[in-house]
Amino acid sequence: MKLSEGVEQAIHSVAMLASLEANQVLSAAALAEFHGVSPSYLLKHLQALSRSGILGTVPGPKGGYHLAQTPEDISLLDVVLALEGPEPAFRCKEIRRNGPNPVPEGFFKAPCQINAAMLRAERSYRAELRKVTIAHLLAEVRQDDDGTLAARSCAFLDANVRITNQSRQH
Repeated sequence: MKLSEGVEQAIHSVAMLASLEANQVLSAAALAEFHGVSPSYLLKHLQALSRSGILGTVPGPKGGYHLAQTPEDISLLDVVLALEGPEPAFRCKEIRRNGPNPVPEGFFKAPCQINAAMLRAERSYRAELRKVTIAHLLAEVRQDDDGTLAARSCAFLDANVRITNQSRQH
């Protein structure tokens, strides 16, 4: 299975937004700069996260993005589904029915065994992603950080956070 680059960018962006206080936002441009990615490409993913209810937005020139849910309530699966959609990665086209010398339709009453195996794998994959929240990831990073990562993030946030007068709760 191959996920788009946007999934990595989205997870990192959500993790960074988790450190903001209730009256703070970050612009898409600032998030793109911090991660060294294309602003227009990241913006597309931030909009998908907003549509899914993971992120909230504050419009205007001093606006930006913030979490619309708590980090404990956002799983990796939530982010993946927001960007990639709910469809399974494997989509059976029933090609076993194609080709020369077709067999009777009665042979195909049971689901394709390949499709069944792939769907079992998809359920396992999704169950694992559902278990990992943004809060879990941040706790692991803090545990492994000697202060270097925190200092880098804090310095960037100090220079780029926007204060908004819109109150929000998550």
